[in-house]
Amino acid sequence: MKYIIEPKKETPILDTADVLVVGSGPGGLAAAIASARAGVKTVLVERYGCFGGNLTAVGVESLAWYRHEKTIDTEGIGIEFERRAMAMGATAQEVQSKSQALNTELFKHVADTLVTESGVIPLLHCYGTEPIIAGNAVKGVVTESKSGRQAILAKTVIDASGDADIAFRAGAPCNLAPPPERQAVTMVFSACGVDKDRFMAYVESDPAKYSDWGEDWAQQTSGLENDLFSPYLQKQFEQALDENIIERSAWDFCGSWSTVSEDGQATYLNLAHLSNIDVLDIRDLTRAEIEGRAQVLELIKAMNHTVPGFENARLRNFAMTLGTRDSRKIIGDYNLTGEDVLNEARFEDSIGIFPEFVDGFGVLRLPLTGRYFQVPYRSILPQNIENLLVAGRSIAGDQISHAATRNMMCCAVSGQGAGVAAAVSVKQKTPCRRTPLSAIQKELARQGVRCHY
Repeated sequence: MKYIIEPKKETPILDTADVLVVGSGPGGLAAAIASARAGVKTVLVERYGCFGGNLTAVGVESLAWYRHEKTIDTEGIGIEFERRAMAMGATAQEVQSKSQALNTELFKHVADTLVTESGVIPLLHCYGTEPIIAGNAVKGVVTESKSGRQAILAKTVIDASGDADIAFRAGAPCNLAPPPERQAVTMVFSACGVDKDRFMAYVESDPAKYSDWGEDWAQQTSGLENDLFSPYLQKQFEQALDENIIERSAWDFCGSWSTVSEDGQATYLNLAHLSNIDVLDIRDLTRAEIEGRAQVLELIKAMNHTVPGFENARLRNFAMTLGTRDSRKIIGDYNLTGEDVLNEARFEDSIGIFPEFVDGFGVLRLPLTGRYFQVPYRSILPQNIENLLVAGRSIAGDQISHAATRNMMCCAVSGQGAGVAAAVSVKQKTPCRRTPLSAIQKELARQGVRCHY
């Protein structure tokens, strides 16, 4: 790779904060709200024009599709996302669980409201590009935006970028599997012109089950999941391929649907997946975005022919960006394991609980019997770096633990833990690693989080 030499220049300071959160997916959004509610000046930067990450930019409605009658669920800000959205008329009953599907367009306003009410200082269209380092401590982040290259200084920074961008560029050790070993990316889309009554009658006449998921999705279950209803489509696309309605490609055509409105809008279609994509490579990302949109149109063509109720369906919109499940993860002071999440791990430094819900790498486990694990504080602490916490899907762990902690409600758990820990460390004037755990857990409890149960 060739390089240019950039001249030294003065970078203006945009703001200073006690806590700076980079990224506003479920992890970053929860972190910023929790930090502000703990009483410190909190700045939240987001590269898109709305908060919410996968909830809004990708349009993933199913925040808590794991929830069933016996589920012992998390508490705190993640549940508040769902409840507040419901109170603001931004949900519908989720089709496969005892949860609410989010209206992801309206959730943009819900997120705005939560951020504003909590006193977070919001900065949209602002990209956190690199950390400001002094020794081994992060002192802030350089940003790029329409306002130019600027800096935000902070006593503690929370990396909720999803890809551990700030942690990695600060020198924190990270794990990154080769692209063929990562989970697929998704081009989510929505459709209009659906005959809801005809489609639901078709679903009821031949309901899919979790046992119908292809081998790429779930090879191992507890056995309890197999006969449960799943809003899954795959054989319909195989039929379209066999009948030469569409052509085979590198994209996998299968997955789930969610809300279908009375006026014929299927608002969340998670059906187009591509493996072997490096989301940290701009050329791969560009190719996947372009190919993904073309493949969605093939999917709609197939559904017009093979899915009753979708005969006259047409594209409503593409997601704003690809849905990413898996990329860079930090190596933390503790790295969660698959054994932890599948065997109800307990930790003295718990920052919240999450049901035994695993979705990925050939494993599906739904929390049907009340089992859960605890998320340790040490898993959000990157090694060798001070004044930096990580929230969301890039916290420390192996493949199977990641298939649990990447889920949006668990991202909110690690996010709220990070936000509270950052705020308490600022108040006590101690590095995050040396902040008393009792003080962190006390503030989490005040905010409605169950660290232990």
